[in-house]
Amino acid sequence: MDRSVLEERMRELDAVLERLRRDDDSIRADRADATADDEHDPEGSTLSGEWQRIDALRRATQAERAALEAALVRMDAGTYGVCARCGRAIPAERLEIRPGALTCVACAD
Repeated sequence: MDRSVLEERMRELDAVLERLRRDDDSIRADRADATADDEHDPEGSTLSGEWQRIDALRRATQAERAALEAALVRMDAGTYGVCARCGRAIPAERLEIRPGALTCVACAD
């Protein structure tokens, strides 16, 4: 895996996090509107439901970004692609799918 691939993915995740922040701000503004009675609106999801969805997406995106940051640290240390459990090489195919993987397939939980 090339460092630039990880850095590009991190930039993509930063853009997603920014979009989610704007969505969250919009939801907060809507919730502050005293006339918003979305709990009884049969036409769509509630503001609370949307807020929970945004929060879950944000947490997952932040976790992926943190895994990529840790992967870059391992690259700098020369341990990227080495299983943290058994010390064997993590297959390139696994790193392609999960660039932040810490373990090989055999050691994965």
